[in-house]
Amino acid sequence: MSFKVQPTPPARPNRCQLFGPGSRPAIFEKMAGSDADVINLDLEDSVGPDDKAEARKNIVQAIGDVDWGDKHLSVRINGLDTPYWYRDVVDLLENAGDRIDQIMIPKVGNASDLYAVDALVTSIEAAKGRTKPIAFEVIIETAAGLAHVNEIAAASPRLQAMSLGAADYAASMGMATTGIGGTQENYYMIHEGQKFWGDPWHWVQTAIVAACRTRGILPVDGPFGDFSDDDGYRAQALRSATLGMVGKWAIHPKQVALANEVFTPSDAAVTEAREILDAMEEAKRTGQGAAVYKGRLVDLASIRQAEVIVKQSEMIANRG
Repeated sequence: MSFKVQPTPPARPNRCQLFGPGSRPAIFEKMAGSDADVINLDLEDSVGPDDKAEARKNIVQAIGDVDWGDKHLSVRINGLDTPYWYRDVVDLLENAGDRIDQIMIPKVGNASDLYAVDALVTSIEAAKGRTKPIAFEVIIETAAGLAHVNEIAAASPRLQAMSLGAADYAASMGMATTGIGGTQENYYMIHEGQKFWGDPWHWVQTAIVAACRTRGILPVDGPFGDFSDDDGYRAQALRSATLGMVGKWAIHPKQVALANEVFTPSDAAVTEAREILDAMEEAKRTGQGAAVYKGRLVDLASIRQAEVIVKQSEMIANRG
């Protein structure tokens, strides 16, 4: 272990982030009543240019009027390369109530992008006397974002989460695909006449997880475009969870249950984790540095793995 201990990420469930456009206020109540841990009200891609101002007003109003329960409430602003983003931030923080938890910043390419938003947010908070600091989530969805992912992760103490935006990432990288996440038909190898499909998102996901875990930030998988393909969504979510991501976006309400299913530790997994911790406690009591559990060696690394599962389970149970 390095002398510098890896920081702990925010202790809140982030299994599913449900998105909804700010131009459709009629769905806000349903979003609030969903089983998603995080609600993302959107001002960016799902809102057309002519609807930006009205969507902003809708969200400002809804932040105070809708009962969001214990949801982590986030608003995705427009990109810093647009004329909309500064007004998004100003109107949200000057006119909306304190219920907003987070601003999501899209297409972040370097630490300076985050610095710009942080400076504006900090000034408004001071001017308006806001006592609840706004958290940030960034989306890695460009080649620059991937190239600078580590500096982005270290750019602001407000940063709590980092997501992968697969569609814009693919476009920025020049990838020959129009699919949003999941298996890509032409990304395969042939061995003995058989096709074997790889995961074209593996590298960027791993980079995000490493950057996040180094800085105590929640790594989150982004959208899966085909909301009619439950098996495909579940498969990608399982890969993401295996790599260390804590949750996934839902661009359709039916995807919420799928994300919660994958990113909630199963009863069997929690039971095994607790048994491993008990086995190690017994080993310590008898002066041993390791123990045998179901025929396999468990040691201090096993404890850390088991503790992650148990803590995640307890955090979700406490939310419920």
